[in-house]
Amino acid sequence: MNDVLNFLDEIIPNPRCELNYNKDYELLIATVLSAQTTDKRVNMVTDVLFNKYSSLLDLSNADVNDIETIIKPIGTYKRKAIYVLEISKRLLDYGYVPNDRKFLESLPGVGRKTANVVLSNIYNEPCIAVDTHVSRVSIRLGIASKNDDVKKIEMKLNKKFPRDKLGRLHHQLVLFGRYYCKASSPKCDNCKLQNICKYYKKKI
Repeated sequence: MNDVLNFLDEIIPNPRCELNYNKDYELLIATVLSAQTTDKRVNMVTDVLFNKYSSLLDLSNADVNDIETIIKPIGTYKRKAIYVLEISKRLLDYGYVPNDRKFLESLPGVGRKTANVVLSNIYNEPCIAVDTHVSRVSIRLGIASKNDDVKKIEMKLNKKFPRDKLGRLHHQLVLFGRYYCKASSPKCDNCKLQNICKYYKKKI
């Protein structure tokens, strides 16, 4: 898998999360809001939300209807507004986002993928969050099978790549899938992974 790592380092040398945040809980909430929408759209609403409610305490005391109004452009906003309120209230006991997977996954709207994003970005834990981009790229490169669920894909990635590379690799795979190995019209012509790509071999 060195070919994969080397190519991703070449085309995405400075990978980073594209969700905007300044505080740990902002990343957690932004990731929850990103379900079934784009990071760009999430950044638009969180810019308003986190400026209006600039602390966990403020956010936990917000009116749910006001949160709904702010996040309405991202869809499923009624459910997500409840998640935002409940998460901020639960985090008040800590005052920060703890390095605790069990606690994180007990929060509304937080599953393994969201927990992995937070643990990787905030605590540099060796985690890969499997979203649609990571899943698609993993299947195309033969790392995973099309019938694998996200947990199985994550486990296969963990097995294939060095533990200390996983956090960086996660961002690279997301960005590679988002901008290069896209669902439709992927940029195959200049890709150096053609020799292991099942999608490319079928295409030719």
